[in-house]
Amino acid sequence: MASSRLPFRFPAVSWSTSTAPLVTRRPYITGWFLALGNGILCPWEAIAISTLVSDMFGSLPGLEWLRAVKLYTILGADVYLFPTLIALAFAGYVIYLNFRGASSAAKLQAFLTKALLCGMLLAMGVSIFTGSPSNAMPVFSQVSGAGGGVAATESGNLLAGIVSVLVLTPFFYAGFDTIPQQAEEAAEGLNWNKFGKIISLALLAAGGFYMVCIYSFGTILPWDEFVSQPVPALACLKNINMILYIAMLVIATLGPMGPMNSFYGATSRIMLAMGRKGQLPEQFAEVDEKSGAPKLACVVLAAITIVGPFLGKNMLIPLTNVSALAFIFSCTMVALACFKMRYTEPDLPRPTRSPAARSVSASPSPPAPSSSACLSCPSALPRSTWSSGPS
Repeated sequence: MASSRLPFRFPAVSWSTSTAPLVTRRPYITGWFLALGNGILCPWEAIAISTLVSDMFGSLPGLEWLRAVKLYTILGADVYLFPTLIALAFAGYVIYLNFRGASSAAKLQAFLTKALLCGMLLAMGVSIFTGSPSNAMPVFSQVSGAGGGVAATESGNLLAGIVSVLVLTPFFYAGFDTIPQQAEEAAEGLNWNKFGKIISLALLAAGGFYMVCIYSFGTILPWDEFVSQPVPALACLKNINMILYIAMLVIATLGPMGPMNSFYGATSRIMLAMGRKGQLPEQFAEVDEKSGAPKLACVVLAAITIVGPFLGKNMLIPLTNVSALAFIFSCTMVALACFKMRYTEPDLPRPTRSPAARSVSASPSPPAPSSSACLSCPSALPRSTWSSGPS
């Protein structure tokens, strides 16, 4: 909402600076945490693509050659040549589009969103014709050997299970902050009232999307059997129909390009804003005259993203932990800055108004950043959980 009032690239720096003019460390720390939390997800998605290609496509008959050339083993994970090259090609395409500017990247995002919706419709169809609501019962039960035998339920009751999911949710809301990061590049004459509402609508749509997907996949077969698979959302379709499985596998492989694309664009604008504020070298404040893309920031992110596929799939959980912590901290700081602005800037024009804005602004994303659960929760889930990525 606040981005409709202050349409800057990376508004978090601008907001926290305007609310703390005498405390320059606050926007500096917030900027670095957001750059870290968002930037990490670019190589994260590249790793996810490489992992899906090697583990899922590589196990299909006739595609064993994908794992024919092993490069090395890192952190206990094997890195193969062809999956790495494919992941680099995907990443290279995303990098190329972002160098061309926000409009080119937006076209890719629109296509990938449609592909993801097709995947959801496919899961709904399979659930309707082959699943049953009884497969979602019991509501809570401890299981062992989840995720292909790499994890087990640590919670002892339903409440503990709910809490363990709640402390994870901030990570999956990473990505919705990428809309205001590029607010400054909006077209002239844009309706800022609608711009402010679009983020709320995106959150509601994502909530509905997650609920539909959870119900659809969770009722295809008994859920305790469902979670025992290495990549449950894909494995449950493999035994039903191979064509449906391959179709979903293609969608799942394309899926990480969406978050990579949005985080690439957002993080480059974060670095641009930090360059303007003197928190990074002034070269980061330079933009391409033709495309409007931050030149040096895009180069730095390109190098970071390309490294991803060489790190191996066992780096997914450590990167997730770091990103989740950074995202929780930075969003808390932005929420507090927005809350303070209601008192320090009461007359600031507000194209979009929220009926419960004061109470919402005072309540940053749960749980509290000081909660020790935030530091340990992500790694408590099976590795297969991370194959879908954040929003």
